[in-house]
Amino acid sequence: MSILKKPLVTEKVSALNKRGIYGLIVDDRADKHQIQKEIERFYGVTVHKINTMRYAGKPITRHTKSCVIKGRRPSYKKVLVTLKAGDVIDFYGNF
Repeated sequence: MSILKKPLVTEKVSALNKRGIYGLIVDDRADKHQIQKEIERFYGVTVHKINTMRYAGKPITRHTKSCVIKGRRPSYKKVLVTLKAGDVIDFYGNF
């Protein structure tokens, strides 16, 4: 199973892409060294710096006609990867 789950495609991260910073959702148990090796192997780029962030799952409540449904959003780990100058990750070109 891969450490990398999916790329982050938001307005804020898309603005950072112009500066060589890319966002990804990764496995919660992965550390920075594992993430760096996986990104360099999968995308063929050189990683300069990695910043990781953990987000806790938040409770959600939805009111319906018959009852109240309670649940929880999943927790996840987000990574902002700064690449070496000149390297680019193309999330859309591999389809």
